Amino acid sequence: MKAVVCERWGEPEEVLHVREVPEPQPGPGQVRVRMIASPINPSDLLMVRGQYGRQPALPCTPGFEGVGVVEAGHGLLARRVLGRRVAVPNGTGSGNWQEKVVVPALQAVRVPQALTDEQAATFFVNPASALVMTRHVLRVPPGAWLLQTAAGSALGRMVIRLGKRYGFRTLNVVRRREQAEELLRAGGDAAVATNEEPLAERVQALTGGEGVRYALDAVGGATGSEVVRALGRGGRMLVYGTLAGEPLTLDSRALMVGQKRVEGFWLSEWMRDAGLVAKARLFWKIGRLMQAGTLTSEVGASFPLTDIQAAVRQAAKPGRAGKVLLRIG
Repeated sequence: MKAVVCERWGEPEEVLHVREVPEPQPGPGQVRVRMIASPINPSDLLMVRGQYGRQPALPCTPGFEGVGVVEAGHGLLARRVLGRRVAVPNGTGSGNWQEKVVVPALQAVRVPQALTDEQAATFFVNPASALVMTRHVLRVPPGAWLLQTAAGSALGRMVIRLGKRYGFRTLNVVRRREQAEELLRAGGDAAVATNEEPLAERVQALTGGEGVRYALDAVGGATGSEVVRALGRGGRMLVYGTLAGEPLTLDSRALMVGQKRVEGFWLSEWMRDAGLVAKARLFWKIGRLMQAGTLTSEVGASFPLTDIQAAVRQAAKPGRAGKVLLRIG
């Protein structure tokens, strides 16, 4: 079968190649999934560059999520999904950018029939992160301000829609004025274009000088550091990305005064600590919210697996429209 293989870390367009590899065989408690589609996420590209938080051994196949049909398996748990279309969260080095993949049966999540293959392929990374951070970790209450950086991303747009659904207000931080205006049209309550206006001053004006209690940061560097200074008393910021590639720089007094907190969030770590019931409830809720349009992803260009260089080149373009998808089967 065909698989995308990474044999050394580097720029994805240079180091990813399609190879013929043996078809994997499921063992006890495992299933083999015939893959249909898999998105190219920023985390996938970071891993290929050798910059992800936890790197697999080389050689490896990328692809943290996707959708496919279970075609073989062993055990009671495997039988419950045999022949079913499933979402495949996959944090191993044998990822989803291949024609068939073997995963633990518990890891294969049945998806609602109403979801298209495109939406089912993006079932896990962004929807689960947006929902867990806002509803399970921060528990943003109705009426409160939630500030988020990288607000124009697919995840950022999900957070905006979650705010509309659950009643919290979103303050959306982007770089350009046209991005800010687009997010306001998409339902954001306020937006800041950091190329044109100072973030802290805008936050103070919007909150009557109190600052925000809740924040999500995917950028780090100067932008993330400015968000810390915009936190109000008891403010809490979750860091879930490092798009700037630069560390936060903080004055300790900015945290001490008002007893503010900066915490890291990594979805795989949260999932590892969650119980089976909590995971089942999360997946059920994601399915419902995707069908309602709250956690859907805009899908842009799609490419066959054999055109991986063009696919990752498109995925790395700044300002591209929609998520890039690999069509596998």
